[in-house]
Parts: sequence; C-alpha cells; structure tokens
Amino acid sequence: MASLQERLEELLAPVVQSLDCELWGIEYFAKGRGSILRIFIDRPEGVSVEDCERVSRQAGAVLDVEDPIQSEYTLEVSSPGMDRPLYTLAQYQQSVGEHIALRLRVPFEGRRKFAGLLKSVEGDEIVLEIDDEEYLLPFELIDKANVAPRF
Repeated sequence: MASLQERLEELLAPVVQSLDCELWGIEYFAKGRGSILRIFIDRPEGVSVEDCERVSRQAGAVLDVEDPIQSEYTLEVSSPGMDRPLYTLAQYQQSVGEHIALRLRVPFEGRRKFAGLLKSVEGDEIVLEIDDEEYLLPFELIDKANVAPRF
C-alpha cells in the first residue's frame, strides 16, 4: 500500500506537469483543523503567482475528486524559493556547489544538524564540506534539508 506522500505525488505530478511546471516537492502537516498540504512547483524561468493559481485550481479539483486526505486541510502552492527544500538525490545533484543546512533523523558522529558546502553526490550519499572537513552523509538519514543562500 502506498504511503500518503507517494499517493499525493502520484496524483499531483501529472497535474503540475500538464501546466508546464515541475513538481519540486510536497509537504503535509497534520494538525487537526490546521492541517496544511503544501505543493512546491518550479519552472526554469521562475514561478509566477499565476502559475501557483493555475496549479492550485487544478490540484484542488483532483484532490476533491480523489480525496486522499480524509480530514480538513489548507492547500498552498508555492515556489520553493531561494532557500528551497531538497527532497530527492537529483535535487541534491542540481544543488552541488551551494551551501545547505540539514537535519538528520538520527545523530551522525554525535550531531544531527549540519551546514556547509554541498561538494557532490556519490551514489546514495552526499558529501558536505564543513570547515575544510568532508562528511559523507547517507541520504536515507536526512530528515530535512534546505539550500542556505549566501548574500
């Protein structure tokens, strides 16, 4: 049986792609009546408010028909932004050379939070450089990661 995350991706990816956008990621936060379903979309030329509006309308219609979430929720559609979350190894690969901040599900060498330069992706591990030291972190241990823009 597919997880809710997998079901949502299966339902929404074709909708987003049909509107000339890329499904960057999906986040669902269950908080009773305050639940939020957030869809991140991207385009090479950038995401406009109109893009978010179109995706929200179409995704909302599909979600109303398929009803994968049984409780009330708020649907949000957004660009991933400059501090974009990273969900897939392909997204990490696209972000090589960027500074990222991440949190692990379990401690690695005594810590869960890391921030540094994403050097490369090797198989199913990422190489993160922090203070001239490289860390090889397994992708499956990453709970949350974002690009950390530097100005």
